[in-house]
Amino acid sequence: MLDITQETVADIAVLDDDVDFRNYIEDFLKDESIYTVRTFAHPRELFASCEEHVPNIVLLDMKMGDVNGDKVLGQLLARWPALCVIIVTGYPSLEDMRATFKLKVFDYLAKPFSLAQLRQVLKNAIEAFGLGRPSQDRLRERLGHRIKMLRVERDWSLKDLAAQTRLSVSQISAIERGTNLPSIESLLSISKAFDKKPSEILAAIDF
Repeated sequence: MLDITQETVADIAVLDDDVDFRNYIEDFLKDESIYTVRTFAHPRELFASCEEHVPNIVLLDMKMGDVNGDKVLGQLLARWPALCVIIVTGYPSLEDMRATFKLKVFDYLAKPFSLAQLRQVLKNAIEAFGLGRPSQDRLRERLGHRIKMLRVERDWSLKDLAAQTRLSVSQISAIERGTNLPSIESLLSISKAFDKKPSEILAAIDF
């Protein structure tokens, strides 16, 4: 068991066409008592579920008959860029690993793997993504990171964004570090600087 006190730490979705594997992983995750888990046999079922509630972590099988795992991965990260995806496959190769990691997956598990390996990868993901922490902490960090990425994409310095928003450099720096949440007024100013609606920025952090 992970040394985490919260009753539920992460919501995990599993996409795999092997029913025995899905049942095996589902039983294990439920026994851990700190996860909620949903399992899916086909990508359309996963996408439909994500539309209603985005999971924290997706365990994604890359080899599912005629289904192109790379395409599924690309669609997941295009629609939910902050999603933590862990690749699971019985046909690992160095080329596959290089290609999938370029798409910003969190980690890679090759079947057969031990439950200890799965437990460790999930623990690493929980720590890296700040899961199991208070919601306000995760919101500050994700929103701050998104604003920083938007600034970097524009090739703006903190001073540049400060000039666009009339906020101070220290205010923006604190927001980007996740120390402070922006006020409604500050968020409106930041959104306007990036030619976006506040709802677009909030939607992009999958919170």
